[in-house]
Amino acid sequence: MIALTDAAEILLHLPATDLRKSFDGLCGIVRQALGREPTDGSFFVFVNGRRDRVKFLHWERDGFELWYRRLEEGTIETFVDPHGKLSATLDATELTMLLSGVALRSIQRRNRYRRAA
Repeated sequence: MIALTDAAEILLHLPATDLRKSFDGLCGIVRQALGREPTDGSFFVFVNGRRDRVKFLHWERDGFELWYRRLEEGTIETFVDPHGKLSATLDATELTMLLSGVALRSIQRRNRYRRAA
């Protein structure tokens, strides 16, 4: 698993993605569908249609990193935004739970202090 901190912004692209895309194709999705710049330091997460594969795109100082994960069994939880948004923001804990098979809809978080950005 990738070591992430809570300082990292993680954006999950909600529609199914053709994971045959590599760096340039995924950067195109980030720019066109999400309206973001892929070199801003955020982690962008893409899931395939069968929900058993995940790709992570991240800019690290001098180039892109691309990670690919294939689940041998089970699927990633499906998200649909009722307002039609194409992405959801996750924190490192939520991403870890999502990849571990925990249903995020059933999780209730206790209030914690968060410093204003």
